[in-house]
Amino acid sequence: MLDDSYRLSAATGLDRGDREHQQDQVALIAHPHVDGCVMGVVADGMGGRTGGRKASSQGVLTARQLFENYQPGRDDPEELLRQIGYEAHTVIRLIGMAAVQEPHSTLAAFIINPDGACVWVHSGDSRIYHFHGNTLVKRTRDHSYVQLLVDSGELTEAEAAVHPQSNVLLSCLGMDSEPELDVHYIPRLQHGDALLACSDGLWHYFDAEELGMVVSALSPREASQVLVRQARKRAMGCGDNLGLVIVRLDPIAPAPKSPT
Repeated sequence: MLDDSYRLSAATGLDRGDREHQQDQVALIAHPHVDGCVMGVVADGMGGRTGGRKASSQGVLTARQLFENYQPGRDDPEELLRQIGYEAHTVIRLIGMAAVQEPHSTLAAFIINPDGACVWVHSGDSRIYHFHGNTLVKRTRDHSYVQLLVDSGELTEAEAAVHPQSNVLLSCLGMDSEPELDVHYIPRLQHGDALLACSDGLWHYFDAEELGMVVSALSPREASQVLVRQARKRAMGCGDNLGLVIVRLDPIAPAPKSPT
């Protein structure tokens, strides 16, 4: 179990931005039977007015259903997260064939176990950031065309953010081929660690240093509100849907000692 001097604090954020329809979906799910076990999910849907919403909703629904039966310490969380990705992908494909649509969705999901171990999975360009304090420890690598250009040295991160093909994905749920599902394992989260999962409608407007400063300085609820508000401001009337989940390990202040 996590040390009793620590607790998980968390928040979600969801905003339609300047789009007509909301196709991002987020979820923060406490395990129904195991204290200290939580799952965070962000899914960014694509595929027209209803197709994208159906796809992202299916990603969150699949995560909820499978997480309910997860048994920490017995089941493999990496296997569970991959199962969520593949099952959601299959259903999204079936939805598309039945409705003559092309629904797709990104997926960024993580599980924190009661012992502090954490596993995440992602497909597409929704991201997960791991911060210690305000310092970036690791983030997911986008499955996108511009990420390939960054990896090859043809673009900088800043140039990629404004590239005209920055929204071209090479993998996500619902595509013709099976999605890439990249998994990362953190043996034990520490006091001061935080996870931020978010869609590109949010991270597009911040660098990692800015995100780390906000997430470390404010409560998850306050950080969520500030990030959404600032992203909307920076979008200048052209903002995409945005969604985020923040989970942070906070200390519990010791009870004051009784006077002797």
